[in-house]
Amino acid sequence: MLQLAHIQQAAERLKGQVLDTPCVESRTLSQVTGAQVFLKMENLQFTASFKERGAYNKLAQLSADERARGVIAMSAGNHAQGVAFHAERLGIRAVIVMPRFTPGVKVARTQGFGAEVILHGDTLDAASAHAQALAHEQGLTFVHPFDDEAIMAGQGTLALEMLAEQPALDTLVVPIGGGGLISGVATAAKALKPGIRVVGVQTARFPGAVNAVTGSTHAQGASTIAEGIAVSGPGAACLPVLRERVDELLLVDEGDIEQAIVLLLEIEKTLSEGAGAAALAALLRHPAPFRGHKVGLVLSGGNIDPMLLAAIIGRGMVRSGRLARIVVNTRDVPGSLARVTALVAEGGANVQEIHHQRAFTLLAAQNVEIEMVLQTRDAAHVRELLARLTAEGLEARWLGGA
Repeated sequence: MLQLAHIQQAAERLKGQVLDTPCVESRTLSQVTGAQVFLKMENLQFTASFKERGAYNKLAQLSADERARGVIAMSAGNHAQGVAFHAERLGIRAVIVMPRFTPGVKVARTQGFGAEVILHGDTLDAASAHAQALAHEQGLTFVHPFDDEAIMAGQGTLALEMLAEQPALDTLVVPIGGGGLISGVATAAKALKPGIRVVGVQTARFPGAVNAVTGSTHAQGASTIAEGIAVSGPGAACLPVLRERVDELLLVDEGDIEQAIVLLLEIEKTLSEGAGAAALAALLRHPAPFRGHKVGLVLSGGNIDPMLLAAIIGRGMVRSGRLARIVVNTRDVPGSLARVTALVAEGGANVQEIHHQRAFTLLAAQNVEIEMVLQTRDAAHVRELLARLTAEGLEARWLGGA
């Protein structure tokens, strides 16, 4: 089983090869969650993910013959970029097999590092099987994204850095896909500080590690915004470590992850992908076990598709009440629209979209429905606007609001 010595040796290899990322306190997130929150900013790595730690540690130990023949990897993006980036630096041919659902930004960046990218399969498992078949056909060394002790050791180096910078941490919260990251983190942390608590987080749509460790039978979904941890189950080398060194496993929903992404962007001005925000999502979803503790969150990556990010931000604005859709019923006479928009403006809201509905309504023929999307301050502001409209004799309601 993976030991501290393996991780310390990896740390020596990684000196000068990857960034020793900061582990900084977030006072605002601490206020929001009730815990003292520290963020390990792995989204600041050159490839915007912790994955290059394990990738470099693995590539650096290849024999001369293995380097000459080249490597192949399977990844939804971050492991791919880590392997491609360091393979290019070391002069090693890299072939990367990526599932077809991989965000375009990750595909383009991987190709930008000189790797040969093959899109295959609709799941990580299908892509992995294809990559292993190609490895056999072409004599390439398969670089597994998590089920390899060299990979696990490389990922664990970030825990050495966290505890060196913030030795008072008593809890570490880590996202789990196949288990490579948390295996390395838990091994390092428990060896250096036996009393520390290590908590793993999975999305409810991909609970493979939770099922494997606890014997539960949570159903697996088809997709998640946390595609970096969309893995059906933990690696064979990772599972014993999870069982022995991880104290607790938590599940979070898609909405929790969306909220975490928006909070990190707004509060910390830092960009996180879905998997990277899973640790914060756990504190938002399950605050009680962390309240009053010094908690280190691994913000594991920041590679997110811009279109997905835009959608998440929009949904976040709706969730917080800063973007609201309201419907006002009024008489269909000249000046009625101007009256409604004037009342909205006087209330301090801005009209983003507006639509008259005459035909598709059950109102009397002489009436009209005015549907508006408004930019507001918060949910309380929306309720103030509704009260203002109602006081003026108009019938107004908030679609999807509280």
